[in-house]
Amino acid sequence: MAQLHDLRLRLLVQQESEHISKSQPTDLDLSVVQARCLCWLTLLAEAHEDQANDAEGRNDLEQAMGWFADSMRLRDVIQIVSSIEIPLPESSDLNNNDGAGDFFKGEPPMTA
Repeated sequence: MAQLHDLRLRLLVQQESEHISKSQPTDLDLSVVQARCLCWLTLLAEAHEDQANDAEGRNDLEQAMGWFADSMRLRDVIQIVSSIEIPLPESSDLNNNDGAGDFFKGEPPMTA
C-alpha cells in the first residue's frame, strides 16, 4: 500500500512539474510554483488526516499515528514553503512613474 502511495505521489509531482514547464516554458514564475506546491501539500496533508481518521475508526491506532505523523510533517513543510521569500519581478512601468520605482527600494522581498 505504501509503495502504491509513493508511486502515486511521484506521478502527481511529475505531472505537475510537466504542466508548469509547458505552461511557462521561457519565463518560470517562482511564485506560481510556490502557490501550486502549497496547494498540493495542503491536499496531501488533508488526505493523510483522513487516512488517520479512517484508521482510528478501525481501531488501528498504530496506523492512525503513522498517518497523523505524516500529516504533521506535511504541515511543517507547508510552513517552510510558505516562508520562502520570492522576489517580485521588476517592472519597467514602476521605474517610469515619477520616482515610484524608488518607493520599494531597500524593502525585503514579499513572502507568500
